[in-house]
Amino acid sequence: MAGSNHFSDNQFTFKEVVQNFSGWSAYFLSQWKILILAGILGIGLGALVSIFKKPVFIATTSFVLEDGDSGGIGQMSGLASLMGVNLGSMSGTSGLFQGDNIMELYRSERMLDEALLSPFDENQLLIDRFITFEKIDKKWASKVDIPAMDFSIPRDQFTVSQDSVVQEVAKLVRENQLSVAKPDRKLTIIQVSVSSKDEAYAKAFNERLVENVNEFYRETKTKKTSENLEILQSQADSVRKILDESIGAFASATDRVPNANPLLLSATIETKKRQIDVQATGAVYEEVVKNLEIAKVNHRNNSPLIQIIDSPRFPLERSEIRLVKGMVYGCAILGIFAIIWLYFRRLFHKHVQKS
Repeated sequence: MAGSNHFSDNQFTFKEVVQNFSGWSAYFLSQWKILILAGILGIGLGALVSIFKKPVFIATTSFVLEDGDSGGIGQMSGLASLMGVNLGSMSGTSGLFQGDNIMELYRSERMLDEALLSPFDENQLLIDRFITFEKIDKKWASKVDIPAMDFSIPRDQFTVSQDSVVQEVAKLVRENQLSVAKPDRKLTIIQVSVSSKDEAYAKAFNERLVENVNEFYRETKTKKTSENLEILQSQADSVRKILDESIGAFASATDRVPNANPLLLSATIETKKRQIDVQATGAVYEEVVKNLEIAKVNHRNNSPLIQIIDSPRFPLERSEIRLVKGMVYGCAILGIFAIIWLYFRRLFHKHVQKS
């Protein structure tokens, strides 16, 4: 064991580490001209980027989402869970938009397409505005003639090329501009952000997308109760019409025999038939109206609450590279690349010398 200074041949002593570090430090200091040149170039490139790179505007809408009341079952579900009974399947609240599903709805192609094909102003659609400031017509000029396309026509009249353009633009928006997130996973607050070089477009697209998705959410959540309400209302109107006709027929039969002889029962048969029709129809109408009122209450309770907390306002939040920050970042990045290049260059020279 005497005379063994290492546990293995691959380990270094502290002295060797210090010598190695000193050698590399002296080497990098000897290349100070290259490092200074890289720093100056980095400062220049950072300044050019900060000057010519356009700022990005961010439009953000935050809202709180609360599902409709599921009734007594929903109120008792917490107590029942303590007893090992799951009442979730009996609740009227659907899980269609719970959790991350509604966030994926914002990224869906249908919602993005509808927002893009919405009007930006009297003369332009949002997709036209996007194509203009992103210069998509020039970038895709070799593949498709976008200036010749009219996106204001009905969607079912679009050509294959128009559909392809809308899909590709929606893909660009989804990947580069749209952000949907929950600031806190424990809360039901959702933030929808749209970033763009065009401030007016970012605000308009954000507002249109949120409006379309939230309206689709309301319609879907209340679709069953709404259809049930329409059916009951139609039934109530039909029964009421029959009841009115029965009342009129009873009145006419009574008018035809105003003072019937009690000894002649056949004279009152028609009147009694009409009276029974009125009573039966009235009982049916009463039950239908009762069910209709219950359906109205259920429809109101099932309607979700979507409350906007913050909406985008001018001026929007700007994301840009300041001049000083760009110069510092440029100097640091190019300096790091210069050190890495010098490091591998020296290793290469050592390897050549050993060979």
